[in-house]
Amino acid sequence: MAHRASAKHHPHHDAPDTAEAFRRLATLPPGQQHDTLREQLVEAWLPMADRLAGRFRSRGENFEDLRQVAALGLIKAVDRYDPELGNAFESYAVPTITGEIKRHFRDHMWTLHVPRRVQDLRNRVRIASQDLSQSVSGRRPGVAEIAEHAHLSEEDVRTGLEALESFTALSLDAELPGSEDGYSLSEALGSPDPALDTVVDREAVRPRLAALPERERVILYLRFFGDMTQSRIAEQLGISQMHVSRLISRSCDRLRDQVMREVA
Repeated sequence: MAHRASAKHHPHHDAPDTAEAFRRLATLPPGQQHDTLREQLVEAWLPMADRLAGRFRSRGENFEDLRQVAALGLIKAVDRYDPELGNAFESYAVPTITGEIKRHFRDHMWTLHVPRRVQDLRNRVRIASQDLSQSVSGRRPGVAEIAEHAHLSEEDVRTGLEALESFTALSLDAELPGSEDGYSLSEALGSPDPALDTVVDREAVRPRLAALPERERVILYLRFFGDMTQSRIAEQLGISQMHVSRLISRSCDRLRDQVMREVA
């Protein structure tokens, strides 16, 4: 298979001349010859795939990973290319490989899950901002300017600007800007207040307490709100301590059962 450059047919100066090889591949049945020729075509076009991967190397992804993604796109292009359509292979392979790399960023590189529409808005806003920054000196382009340039609504521009900050996330262990004592973001986050459970429990029990017989309400009030011992309660009401204990247990069990039944 010839690997000479062909400036007449290929826009890239180092593009291999593989037109005849692709025509042969299309006629070969599945088997060893087909697989061998396919591997040779992939190997011949790998430099182009690496060059396309290099365009994305400044976006935070490992270059070797990008090369693998580009190679996967190249393999798909080789398998799907139809030489009978009359187009040069690179005219089909370049968008296929580039699309594979962009899908990799879309599906694997976002720290937060962002809908496809928002990702597209992010890219349009980013490109519009870059274009405007060349004509607007001394300041960042405003929302209205970006919206007009990108043919978007101002609301969509704001969504795209927010998405620009969602590609990566700040670690909870990161030191807060301006802090000199190592104060981290995690230390600024709140936590569930255990007292909230008490509020919920009290509100759930309140109507059941009101429905108890008066003597039982008095006993529970003296015991749990007046902090009186069972002996003092029994003395005040003129009943035995054992009876006070039974009434407390019975009332508490009744309240618990009523509340739990409602929750279930």
